Amino acid sequence: MKLGKKGMVMSSILALTLSSTLGGCSGNNGATAGEGSNAEGGSTSGNNSKPITLTYFSEDSSTNWNNMKDEVGKIIAEKTGVTLDAEFAVGDPVQKISLIAATGNYPDLIAAKADVGKLVDAGAILDLTDLIEEHAPNIKKMLGDKIVRTKYNLDDQAIYAIPTWSAVDEKKIKADGGFELQHRVVKEAGYPEIRTVKEFEKVIQDYITKHPTNENGNKNIGLSLNGDDWHMYQVTNSGFQTTGGPDDGEYYIDQETHQAIYHFRRPEEKEYFRWLNHMNDIGLLDPESFVQKTDQFKAKVASGRVLGLADPEWDYGDAQNALKAAGKFDQTYGHYPVTMSNEYKDTSFWSAGFDGGYGISISSKCEDPVRAIKFLDFLASEEGQILNNWGIEGKHYTVEAGKRVVIPAVQERMNKDNAGFQKESGVGLYWNMMVHYGDGIKDSTGNYFTRNYPEMLTASYSESEKEALKAYKAEHWKDLFPKEEEFQPRAYGAAYTMPLANDDPAVILGVKMKDITWKRIPEAVMSKPEEFDKIWDAYMAELDKAGVKEMEEAYTKHIQDRIKLWSTN
Repeated sequence: MKLGKKGMVMSSILALTLSSTLGGCSGNNGATAGEGSNAEGGSTSGNNSKPITLTYFSEDSSTNWNNMKDEVGKIIAEKTGVTLDAEFAVGDPVQKISLIAATGNYPDLIAAKADVGKLVDAGAILDLTDLIEEHAPNIKKMLGDKIVRTKYNLDDQAIYAIPTWSAVDEKKIKADGGFELQHRVVKEAGYPEIRTVKEFEKVIQDYITKHPTNENGNKNIGLSLNGDDWHMYQVTNSGFQTTGGPDDGEYYIDQETHQAIYHFRRPEEKEYFRWLNHMNDIGLLDPESFVQKTDQFKAKVASGRVLGLADPEWDYGDAQNALKAAGKFDQTYGHYPVTMSNEYKDTSFWSAGFDGGYGISISSKCEDPVRAIKFLDFLASEEGQILNNWGIEGKHYTVEAGKRVVIPAVQERMNKDNAGFQKESGVGLYWNMMVHYGDGIKDSTGNYFTRNYPEMLTASYSESEKEALKAYKAEHWKDLFPKEEEFQPRAYGAAYTMPLANDDPAVILGVKMKDITWKRIPEAVMSKPEEFDKIWDAYMAELDKAGVKEMEEAYTKHIQDRIKLWSTN
């Protein structure tokens, strides 16, 4: 194993503020490195290794984490001899990673997403190339020739993170983005076509005119946005999503020249934010959109008052689950491919292919990296993936005529109280710790790895959802969206997963652009319509003065270097 070639450790007086929970990598408690792992399948059942605890920090939040006391977690601990002392991001995850890098006080395992460059610069994480080759047959097998996409960059071809966000060979089946409307709202409108922001707006306006309050006498809200801290990205992402751009983070990449532009500088996107300004002006936008906290946003959604959303399901899902638990299925949401006009396509199913960006790293201070990689390798095995996605045979699913079937009572619990079920069972809780196959891919038994396949999705639908889909002559929400084959493959994957060094101009200038954007977008949206253009022009001028073109040039080079790396190995 090798350290990153940038070995300088950052110094900072902020070290004193780092939580002590990240302190002291755990070591192996006397275990022999690498004991108890099978070559294929990764199971360590019956192993003689002493149990160890690995510390773990993730930039993702996990409200359902149960310290591996859940049913799946107990099996993973039994099979691997490893339990996790985990901490998940609260507040600004970027700041937390910066603090970790600054102090030299590293957890054993770190999921830093796009901020992995900070850890590389600090010498905080290992090059995993040799560990994968020697001790991780399942990871190696799954990555195959895609392993080139896990390399850091053209100049430093180390593997610093095992990809966990991008699924291998995924054929995405479930729609979980676009714009959302409550089923009762579209039902009252007669299930009209909803393709443009104006059509989305009309359905909300018509409903709220007839029903200004809900059944409890509280004011209904047309559209609410979650602009709390990093959730602002979800608000601003709609700018490119409604104007034909794929999700490349803060950039729009020309698919022919691979030139990058800060996506807010596109004239098309200005019109999307003008529409939000219009929604605010006519009283359909939640006036608290940019000041409310995430828990307040979720509480509104869970109350059933929010008629429309422009938010990924993973963000509002807990609140929707609360509605299901209360039996308010008509107040849950369907997904619609909303764009500014019919000339644009919603890009929710524009595949980035397999992306080696976001993932999980092993720190340079982990005392037993072999046990750590074997733990991750078990999660990547068929056994580990089935356990995470399906749970325990006989308890969560059965096999009937060779086909895995979720036990009906379990399916009902997932439909009505998925958060509570996940916390107790652990099903689906470990997906972002593992490299994994995606939806639509079958295992060696001919069953799907994930539960997101057509028959299972149908089983999860409520009557209100089934009624809406039938009205739109669709089996699944995906049927309403442009198909992935309508888009050309992106040679660079998803740009936002590309890790960059902490001192890179695109990173340094990107912070400046973010600060400007997160101030100006709310200001423009909440302004009087006659002031919108003036504020927007000032915003554009401020970006230009701050060096946006230099940032775009730097990012363009990184995009083109990634294409070169992926195509020459």
